[in-house]
Amino acid sequence: MSTRIAFLKGHGTENDFVIVPDPENAIDLSPAAVAALCDRRAGIGGDGLLHVVRSAAHPEARDMAAEAEWFMDYRNGDGSIAEMCGNGTRVFARYLQRAGYVAEGDFAIATRGGVKAMHIAKDGDVTTGMGRARLPEGDVTVSIGGRSWPARNVNMGNPHAVAFVDDLAHAGGLHSPPPFSPAAAYPDGVNVEFVVDRGPGHVAMRVYERGAGETRSCGTGACAVAVAAARRDGADPAVTGTHVTYTVDVPGGTLVITERPDGQIEMTGPAVIVAEGEIDAEWLENAIR
Repeated sequence: MSTRIAFLKGHGTENDFVIVPDPENAIDLSPAAVAALCDRRAGIGGDGLLHVVRSAAHPEARDMAAEAEWFMDYRNGDGSIAEMCGNGTRVFARYLQRAGYVAEGDFAIATRGGVKAMHIAKDGDVTTGMGRARLPEGDVTVSIGGRSWPARNVNMGNPHAVAFVDDLAHAGGLHSPPPFSPAAAYPDGVNVEFVVDRGPGHVAMRVYERGAGETRSCGTGACAVAVAAARRDGADPAVTGTHVTYTVDVPGGTLVITERPDGQIEMTGPAVIVAEGEIDAEWLENAIR
């Protein structure tokens, strides 16, 4: 490991990430190293880490290299591996643009959730093709304190439980994973969204992300919320042939989610790089001992 490791810091609607460019996959980022870097007091701080690797250089992405040159090797803030991170894709795209690897317009990136179509608009907003939602059958319930709510099971490449509530304050402090049942619905844990209505086609949410805790935003969560809200409101683009768009307010800003008749979901929002620098490798080695 070199004595200095380049990093950047970025966020998408205040869902923030440590970015580690590593085109040839030469840096060993163990779970402990990721957790140390994402530590908000002793490290750089972030909800997660974006490891930027050429698809051809990563064993999990080589079969996607023909479609997408770059692989988003995403890690949660606790060091665990996640399938996808919607806000992370936008920040990842912004980094690629900043580094000169892509320009405005269309391109693709590889993720553990598959290849994602990206678009950087002239106004700077980034759109991610999030794929199709899956709606597993079965009733799910989430609980906080003495309250319980039915939740919609939505899978966006990662699992979500979407609960519509009367007041976002009812979600409490969200300091620990909200209990859910049945346990078999989410054997590997779940992201839980609490949602209130703001108006026609307009909702607001709070989210507990597995492996990260409550975050200021969650892209896949916003997509799951839009799909759950559409179905609750009796809208299914596959049936009507008309796309459905929801504005989703998150604590860190606003995302616009569109579901098309073919089931494809697009998420549009901002992405910002706020800083860059170097990680001291000696510090990192000491931090994970």
